[in-house]
Amino acid sequence: MQPQEKHILDTWHQNAGPWIDAISNNEIESRNLVTNQAIVNAVTSLHPKNIWDIGCGEGWLCRAFQQAGIETFGTDAIPALIASASAKGGEYAAATYQQIIDHSFAPTKKFEAVVFNFSLFGNEMVETLLKEIHHHIFQHGYLVIQTLHPHSACGTGAYEDGWREGSWTGFSEAFSNPAPWYFRTMEGWVKLLHGCGFQLQSIKEPIHPQTKKPASLILIAGI
Repeated sequence: MQPQEKHILDTWHQNAGPWIDAISNNEIESRNLVTNQAIVNAVTSLHPKNIWDIGCGEGWLCRAFQQAGIETFGTDAIPALIASASAKGGEYAAATYQQIIDHSFAPTKKFEAVVFNFSLFGNEMVETLLKEIHHHIFQHGYLVIQTLHPHSACGTGAYEDGWREGSWTGFSEAFSNPAPWYFRTMEGWVKLLHGCGFQLQSIKEPIHPQTKKPASLILIAGI
């Protein structure tokens, strides 16, 4: 594990409580206005019978899919988030990306869709994880990723793949120790998917109704 990826994990352990509060209190404007519904629409349009939400946090997305009649399974590296999700109903398990990669954790079935909703922050581990996840998706199934839009998230930095400093700008003062994250260009995301055995099928760019700029990037790929 790269030091930056360990920092990411440590940060989420520290900020599980504030995150649960932020989601419960609808504190994240872009999620409320755009990105929550965008990922729900993107996945339900594929009509999967079951999904695996990896990096599920406190489980809001699994609950949304359950309401749509989709069988769900959620995993997250942070036990406090999984405890919060489980208390609200559904099937969840605590599992780090490394545990999935080295097979010390594995679901007992395959899925018609695997979803990463703002839960891919790293570099080498992400590539290794996606190669492993390939084997947990049914033939003709889907991988769906929602992430920061490269054009909106680039800021003043160079438009090239690489690590960036983290920030909790826009979040409450309860959050601390922002972790670095790995920035990918649009080309970088496409190369990543193809290199991990996926075929990109669709790109969606949900637009923020106020700024009129992309609020996120959604990638839908098949195997």
